[in-house]
Amino acid sequence: MAKTQQQFVCQECGGWHSKWSGRCDTCGAWNSIVEESIAPKQTARHKRIDSGNFFSTLETSETEAPLDHSRILTGIAEFDRVCGGGLVPGSVILVGGDPGIGKSTLLLQVVASLSQSAACAYISGEEALSQLRLRAERLKVNKAAVHMASSTQLQDILVAIDKLSNLKLTIIDSIQTMISEDITSAAGTVSQVRACTQELIASAKKQGHVVILVGHVTKEGVLAGPRVLEHMVDTVLYFEGERNYDYRILRSVKNRFGATDEIGVFAMGNQGLTEVRNPSELFLANHQNEVSGTAIFAGMEGTRPILLEIQALVAPSYLASPRRTAVGWDSNRLSMILAVLEARCGLSFGNKDIYLNVAGGLKITEPAADLAVAAALISAIKNQPVPPSSIYFGEIGLTGEVRPVSHSELRFKEAEKLGFTQAFCASSLSKKTAAYKGQINIHPLKYLLELVR
Repeated sequence: MAKTQQQFVCQECGGWHSKWSGRCDTCGAWNSIVEESIAPKQTARHKRIDSGNFFSTLETSETEAPLDHSRILTGIAEFDRVCGGGLVPGSVILVGGDPGIGKSTLLLQVVASLSQSAACAYISGEEALSQLRLRAERLKVNKAAVHMASSTQLQDILVAIDKLSNLKLTIIDSIQTMISEDITSAAGTVSQVRACTQELIASAKKQGHVVILVGHVTKEGVLAGPRVLEHMVDTVLYFEGERNYDYRILRSVKNRFGATDEIGVFAMGNQGLTEVRNPSELFLANHQNEVSGTAIFAGMEGTRPILLEIQALVAPSYLASPRRTAVGWDSNRLSMILAVLEARCGLSFGNKDIYLNVAGGLKITEPAADLAVAAALISAIKNQPVPPSSIYFGEIGLTGEVRPVSHSELRFKEAEKLGFTQAFCASSLSKKTAAYKGQINIHPLKYLLELVR
């Protein structure tokens, strides 16, 4: 009988080492290398195959049975939107988020909604069945016909779901608690997570049901376990939100069957999560027009236009190095906008403390927010409100020019729907945007200095 091999594996990147060391040479993480037992591989003789039978063409042959590629709608529109319009049969989705943010609550509502039309299974490795029933009663979904189980043994789970007929969705909460009998290491290690995920993916592709995996995140906010885990699955979703706010955001960072950076907005209540169909109204609920230092940014999250309020405060500084604080936006980009305003527009921020905030706690990564940030800073230093009912979007270059961004027509339509009448953007727009005949009065800008004047 072959002996079990011992290897040292980094729990951050999955790199293998011949001996233990305090620092991983692959990713540079400290105290992340753990000794794991690796079962020896069974050597097998491969038979000769015919290349004509091994490969196939992109066209479906007449002998193959037609497959149903229609997406599965869960009944929760925001969740279906983030997934690209519904769940694709045979796909594997990884959902990550901070502890207590509401991942299990959301997925329990999803599986309860879908169970009205198809068989669904919810397997928890962290909670007992009595705890799951308590949550279902609180969410008012305890009458749903969901196959519930509490187990961490992967082989038992695979055998159980194979016997379910018309199975459409299986939820594993969480992948870090699953244990495969073929791996001797502890649950949550790189070997266990990789092996369990591979077997669940094989089951999903073979039977055609959707598998949703819940993943833990590290203190840095990234999914725990090897990075290859995100490459193995079809879709990666992050459930974000601040504990001081009632809303939660489900964001798609990888999707083989839909758009990335798509978001779905939910509001946390006493009976679980409810959908927010118009997030712009939520983020602009407390906006006041006659206040200096604020500007409305017409942004895009995936294919959805969202209006956000950018707040800026410019105050005298008595420190040798004035503060530059940005919440919800890149601080390096804030420094670039300040440099352009000083060098190209003649404004002085050298002896001022600068505070920038995206109201509502949402994080913005889109370069189109440059013009809205600049408008808020100009309004704050001049102590003059921006023109009423106006929106701003556009990228700012180092020479002070305002560059156009995509999806301008969608931004105009969202602003018009919420009652805005003016838009400040780049002068060079696409032909489709130039043909826009709505109620928005467009103010084209070629240079940032025109906005200051």
